[in-house]
Amino acid sequence: MAGHGTQAHPHGADRLCDAGDRVYSRAVRRGRVSREDADAVPCLVELALLHPDPDDMRYLVPTSPQEVMTRLLREMHEDVVAAQARMGATVSAFEWYASLGGDARSPAEGVAIRVLDGLPRIRAAMDAATEACTSEVLAVQPGGIRREDELSEGLHRALALRRRGVRMRDLYTHVARHGQGLLNYMELMGDAAEARTLDEVPERLIVFDRTVALIPASPDRTIALELRHPALVDYLITVFERLWRLAIPLTAPLPDTGIEGITHRERSIAALLAEGHQDAVVAERLGISVRTCRAHIARLSETLGAASRTQLGVRIAQAGLDGPPRSPELEPLTAPGPAAPEFPTGR
Repeated sequence: MAGHGTQAHPHGADRLCDAGDRVYSRAVRRGRVSREDADAVPCLVELALLHPDPDDMRYLVPTSPQEVMTRLLREMHEDVVAAQARMGATVSAFEWYASLGGDARSPAEGVAIRVLDGLPRIRAAMDAATEACTSEVLAVQPGGIRREDELSEGLHRALALRRRGVRMRDLYTHVARHGQGLLNYMELMGDAAEARTLDEVPERLIVFDRTVALIPASPDRTIALELRHPALVDYLITVFERLWRLAIPLTAPLPDTGIEGITHRERSIAALLAEGHQDAVVAERLGISVRTCRAHIARLSETLGAASRTQLGVRIAQAGLDGPPRSPELEPLTAPGPAAPEFPTGR
């Protein structure tokens, strides 16, 4: 039966077949489904979306959608990190082979991977890609609230794209919702742009017409890679599209956590602390300042009755907060401090 299910339902948990969607939806609504109902969709068991009910083995109970989403996000984040490591190794190998031929050849427009050293070269490459773009731009914008100068820097590109009828889709962190600048920017773009948010997003990414991608290549984002290799660009597009399906539209409200006294952001912080991350890393991944992060940790400790960080870790596990459903309740935010010079945002 398992082998048959794999052949009949060749998909992952992020894109269920119609039959699987119906049965899993029914299980979530009712709390369980009978084994007979699930026989036609063995993919749900194979993907760990359904598992036996310990109280009655004739039934299967669903894995919570929040747990499934967290698992998918972690897998995609690991894929992105691995891909970035492979890209760095590829660039190093390319530069070494290029050095064997001396300076006879200079970088051309069609080069699969081009290193852009310095903000002027990065901006020039983005301007050229914007001018050539005719249909679509995909962008991932990490960090917190978008500063006015960041949004203004790329405004001329976005307006040029809108005039040509180019569709723009942007992924931000949930924290970015608190910035009036982003809301003004999206209103200015009108139907040409759509934004969604997630608790965490990977590093900055911009893809033009599914043929040219730009990603940072240094921690301060003053060096970037321009990618034109079809396999690399397709991989990045796949990551974007999967994150896009999991994200929440900017115009839609963010659902409650369902846990009294714990906000979504505190639940997300708890999950990252449970993974062993330090305060600065947690703050960076959620797009908030370290000061704001520590204030949330203090409130989380008070709510859970933890007197120390060690005790907080135990209480987080006891409360089941080490695997977050990432969909917050909006709350006031202290804006992060000034950022270092970086890979330009916007178009």
